[in-house]
Amino acid sequence: MSTAGKYCVLLFLLKSILSDSATSNQVVLLDTTAVLGELDWKTYPVNGWDAITEMDEQNRPIHTFQVCHVMEPNQNNWLRSGWIQRQAAQRVYVEMRFTLRDCNSIPWVSGTCKETFNLFYLQTNEPLPAATRFRPSDYSKVDTIAADESFTQTDLGDRVLRLNTEVREVGPVTQNGFYLAFQDVGACIALVSVKVFYKRCPSTLRNLASFPDTVPHMDSSSLVEVRGACVENAEERDTPKLYCGADGDWLVPLGHCICSIGHEEMDGFCGACNPGFFKAIAGNTKCSKCPLHSSSHDQAGTLCHCDKGFYRALKDPTTMACTRPPSAPRNLVSLINDTALFLRWMPPSDLGGRKDITYNVLCQRCDGSDGDGMTQCEACEPDLRFIPRALGLTGTSVAILDFASHTNYTFHVEAMNGVSGLVLSARLLTNVTVNTQQAGSGPALVGIINKDWSTQDSIALSWSEMEQPPSEIVEYEVKYYEKEQEQLSYSSTRTKSTSVVVTGLRPSTVYVFHVRARTAAGYTAYSSNFEFETAADDPDIADQGQVLVMVTASVGGFSLLVILTLFLLITGRCQGYIKARMKSEEKRRTRLHSEHVPFSGIKTYVDPDTYEDPTQAVEEFAKEIVPSYICIERVIGAGEFGEVCSGYLRIPGRMDISVAIKTLKGGYMDQHRRDFLREASIMGQFNNPNIIRLEGVVTNSRPVMIVVEYMENGALDSFLRTRDGQFTVLQLVGMLRGIAVGMTYLSDMGYVHRDLAARNILVDENLVCKVSDFGMSRVLEDDSEAAYTTTGGKIPIRWTAPEAIAYGKFSSASDIWSYGIVMWEVMSYGERPYWEMSNQDVILSIDEGYRLPAPMGCPVTLHQLMLHCWQKEWSQRPRFNEVLSFLDKLTINPSSLLTLVNDVQSYSHSPEELPDYPLFISIGDWLDSIKMSQYKNNFLAGGYTTLDSISTMSIEDIRRIGVCLIGHQRRIISSIQSLRLQLHHIQQSGFQV
Repeated sequence: MSTAGKYCVLLFLLKSILSDSATSNQVVLLDTTAVLGELDWKTYPVNGWDAITEMDEQNRPIHTFQVCHVMEPNQNNWLRSGWIQRQAAQRVYVEMRFTLRDCNSIPWVSGTCKETFNLFYLQTNEPLPAATRFRPSDYSKVDTIAADESFTQTDLGDRVLRLNTEVREVGPVTQNGFYLAFQDVGACIALVSVKVFYKRCPSTLRNLASFPDTVPHMDSSSLVEVRGACVENAEERDTPKLYCGADGDWLVPLGHCICSIGHEEMDGFCGACNPGFFKAIAGNTKCSKCPLHSSSHDQAGTLCHCDKGFYRALKDPTTMACTRPPSAPRNLVSLINDTALFLRWMPPSDLGGRKDITYNVLCQRCDGSDGDGMTQCEACEPDLRFIPRALGLTGTSVAILDFASHTNYTFHVEAMNGVSGLVLSARLLTNVTVNTQQAGSGPALVGIINKDWSTQDSIALSWSEMEQPPSEIVEYEVKYYEKEQEQLSYSSTRTKSTSVVVTGLRPSTVYVFHVRARTAAGYTAYSSNFEFETAADDPDIADQGQVLVMVTASVGGFSLLVILTLFLLITGRCQGYIKARMKSEEKRRTRLHSEHVPFSGIKTYVDPDTYEDPTQAVEEFAKEIVPSYICIERVIGAGEFGEVCSGYLRIPGRMDISVAIKTLKGGYMDQHRRDFLREASIMGQFNNPNIIRLEGVVTNSRPVMIVVEYMENGALDSFLRTRDGQFTVLQLVGMLRGIAVGMTYLSDMGYVHRDLAARNILVDENLVCKVSDFGMSRVLEDDSEAAYTTTGGKIPIRWTAPEAIAYGKFSSASDIWSYGIVMWEVMSYGERPYWEMSNQDVILSIDEGYRLPAPMGCPVTLHQLMLHCWQKEWSQRPRFNEVLSFLDKLTINPSSLLTLVNDVQSYSHSPEELPDYPLFISIGDWLDSIKMSQYKNNFLAGGYTTLDSISTMSIEDIRRIGVCLIGHQRRIISSIQSLRLQLHHIQQSGFQV
């Protein structure tokens, strides 16, 4: 063996090489550091790779392979592994740990030493027979492996280990197993260990649902949706789902399970409630301790039963303590005056543990005793009135009216609560007996009451005295109240005659009257009730009042007019001065407004970065959405800040809206949150059918979300790639027109996108294209010729204008350049611009004048428009409104799209030789481009208003419209000749300018 080979062997005799343990999301198919016996790997030729096995301190073998034939040219040494079963793997990873010597540190090996080796693999359903001949052509190459660090002669002396670890993906693996092969082409290398594994999302518990081991799909961009199963004693609410990512990580848990009744969540499972605890409803809440005066004796209790003597009403929640009926009311007393009897009492000393206490007042009338000496009682008369009522009282007092005099009444008061009806013996009463003798001295002395007359606010009453009253009548008391508002309060008046006029009444109102007399012995009983109504409003009087008001108003108005006239005469000069000042101020405001609003009729974009607190911009331009209104259905991708999901927005009173939800993943910094919401504060300012619509944001809870309209067909580039050749040219032009409409809107608002590309255009189910992704966008200055200077960040080179790449100057003109690239992407059905050229090659090629050729089947007119968008001088590029106007002409005249670039070979000039005049510029723009703008009025006055009209002009026509200088005549006629050539070729394609 060579000296270099011996050095390599010495280096790998170190005992510190041990394999790292596999991570939880890796399933190891082979690990050479864990194989206790021989590896049984094959070498071709036999003297190529050397196998060395040493034992470590734990008496475990360390298998290494080395090769170092650097002195001999044309090396081709192969090392093949044993057959490896793939198990459930679809994609396999190979981790190689190796060391490699620097060829410069080995003398006399110039031209023969290499510093790389190659990795191959071969799939088979069964192990190959031992006698099978090794054929390198059967193996597929995975990659060429190079070292990040190599060792030298000095490292050998210092015994420094420079270990490299490289991981490569192998697959897709579709057969039962495979072999690995390592090819050496002349390197000094030692393969320390090889680990083969595949990634999986390990079984897990999330939201009380279990998810099995899951292997990712072959396609690294797609996620595997896995449905979970609720754990024992749990039930499904929203279908629990997880998504398995390509790296073996679980993403975005959706849906959840909840613990059933009688069970609570314990470390990811649902455990039974202990005795003395209960849980009556399913959910992820804890078991509750039994309420007062109740208990449960078994596990998984769903209800605590009331103790003896305690009850729970039907409407009582299970979490409420058990209660009992109240005791009897206390201290019942009565008070009687001339007209009313009052009862008052105190609440029970024991409320039974409840607050829903009510009282019932029961009445009996006892007039005397029977022959056996027993008091005879009967129910009180029905016209006895209780104020406010007799049953269901919430207060502790009641007034009784219209009782009979000289009568014994017994009143019983009982207290009730919500459980009183559950106990038959629950009625606990307190009573009082009242004699109404003091309420009146004798029977009523007034009979019928008559109404003599009435007005709107008064009634005249009269009545007759009894012919022989028991004693002299001192006066009469008249009591009255409104019938519709009968209550304890009333009004009364006294008179010594048998008539009275009651005043202060309301019009068209029924009043109740009754009268009693006062004698030397006291008041008698009241007469029966009589009802009388006051008169209605008099319209004649009302009309007179209105006339009076009108006359007064007229006189007052005339007086005011006279005063104002005198005032204006006196202050006329002051008014003139004030008007002059107002006009001046209005002009100043108009001038300032025009400076700050560069585009008439369209609002100006406000940059969120100008806010001292960026959250203010979000609050101003984005609507906050209640999180419960958002229903997430599935994950559709991953963004810069988190996952992107699809779902529905269900706002009460509105139809469900399909939306896309961008989420901010956990563990974010404040800056991440501001950057994430910045896009929402931008989108919230736009309202255009070709701009993605912001529905709102969720900022007051987690996760933070941006909710936008859902675009069924996704990004334009991938949409076109999957439908290559399926659309007509006119349909593609329609897509381009939609993008132009959106960009015209943004440009008119004074806004630069900076990242216009087909990947940032979204397509809905009706093929409507909408501009999206405003993460890199910036505001334009008020000056329409100004540009934004970037302060860092990545620039999409293939879509970016030269001045933006070189100087960081972004403008609407740079967006026009990007729009031209988008046109090329659309017409090529999503092909990558500049193909496999590196970014540096793209920059150099553009600077040298290279432009993308027309895609196959692209009309001449569209490629010409692309070339105009890619003018090196930004001032010569068209504006978005001009592009939109040009595309409208194409859709009106589809025949102009028939001539394809592939057919232009027959023209006398190629498209690249056509002059640099956009076909859709105005006469003024054309004269500006040739520095002859002073003749605009001359051309317009002569009737030349279109490019088509000037293409026929001769030198005499130019002199006739007033161009006298010979040098100016020559410049104009030369430009017209170039323009005429361009129009000739375009008109041959069927398009009329």
